Amino acid sequence: MKPIRLLYEEHGAEGYYQNLGDSYENPHFPEIEILLRNNLHRIDTTRILDFAAGGGEVTRVLMDDGIQNVTGADPFTGALYKKNTGLDCEPWSFSDVVREGLPFTFSTVISSFALHLCPASSLFPLCWNLLDAAPLLVVITPHKRPELEIFGGFRLVWEDAALTQRGKKVRLKAYEKDI
Repeated sequence: MKPIRLLYEEHGAEGYYQNLGDSYENPHFPEIEILLRNNLHRIDTTRILDFAAGGGEVTRVLMDDGIQNVTGADPFTGALYKKNTGLDCEPWSFSDVVREGLPFTFSTVISSFALHLCPASSLFPLCWNLLDAAPLLVVITPHKRPELEIFGGFRLVWEDAALTQRGKKVRLKAYEKDI
């Protein structure tokens, strides 16, 4: 199979997940697991939203650590999320959250390998609304993006990184509102 980056170029990110989302596998699951386990003591795990949850990688790590109160949300990979975690998946998309916010509150929102795909014009309102629903937003990304601190209104609380086998950084960034 082609690398995900090439499939994104071919289908666009949304088209990729609409057409191929049921077979998605994050190749950086080991780094996601390392970053979550290294930082779990910093995260309020009372009620977590795994936003843009993909195949449930974040949820699987949390459940393996005994954390059960996790809600997944992804408009494209709900069936895959359920298959991998045994949990239902809310269909909330970036645009849903930008327009309506979230219908529930959470102790923490974690978004892994997703926010860098959000259109630039929607990133601020999306993250603002996510932080309306939870005091902490944890972003795991294969890029430096998103850099929410450049917008103003967001404060980078801490960050961490794990190296892939090829020496590339996967980053975890934790944000709260800076008001």
